[in-house]
Amino acid sequence: MTALLQMHDVSASYGSIQALFGINLAIGARQVVTLLGRNGMGKSTIIKTVCGMLAPTSGTVRFMDRDVTAMPSYRIARLGLGLVPEGRRIFPNLTVRENLVATMGLGNGTAKTNTWSLEDVFELFPRLAERLDNGGNQLSGGEQQMLAIGRALLTNPTLLVFDEATEGLAPLVRNEIWSCIEKLKSRGQAILLIDKNIEHLLRLADRHYVIEKGRVAWEGSTGDLRDAPHVMSEFLSV
Repeated sequence: MTALLQMHDVSASYGSIQALFGINLAIGARQVVTLLGRNGMGKSTIIKTVCGMLAPTSGTVRFMDRDVTAMPSYRIARLGLGLVPEGRRIFPNLTVRENLVATMGLGNGTAKTNTWSLEDVFELFPRLAERLDNGGNQLSGGEQQMLAIGRALLTNPTLLVFDEATEGLAPLVRNEIWSCIEKLKSRGQAILLIDKNIEHLLRLADRHYVIEKGRVAWEGSTGDLRDAPHVMSEFLSV
């Protein structure tokens, strides 16, 4: 399997505090992969390192067969890495339309079959079409999350990263987000996911990495994880 993303022996620190210790990870084309673990174990730090927001202190990160270890985040995004960040981070003073149009054409410029248009985003999230001229600060939390996903999709990502995409949302809205991720998987979108809903992740994902204190404590397929209840109880409190 040719990997879209590879982390090889990656360590990273926040000042004098080491957060990652020799992380090895790979994501292939069309794969859905999760980072699992309790809060504060290093999952979001891995995403920051992958996206170029935190420089590794050692090791290498490769994306789309390019060494992106020291590459700034905007250049990694242009190679085809899309991020739906924790906390949504939409532009509150721009309209829905302006939020979406702002990211169009900023992603991977190579020939792709999985390209996205505004119409595609509205088909996925009809509510955004209804709120097109509303400001970002006028949207509900769920609508803001839909907007954050739509914004990332319009960069035409080869790999789409979700950092706690259902956190703090009402159950009905969470179900809409999970339905969206299922549709993206059916389109062949490669996805890296962090979320607390283990059952949804087990249903959707091909492979899992369990992170404990900045290290990969376990990795394997969904079948492997279902057959490893000790992993669930020891590292995931399930």
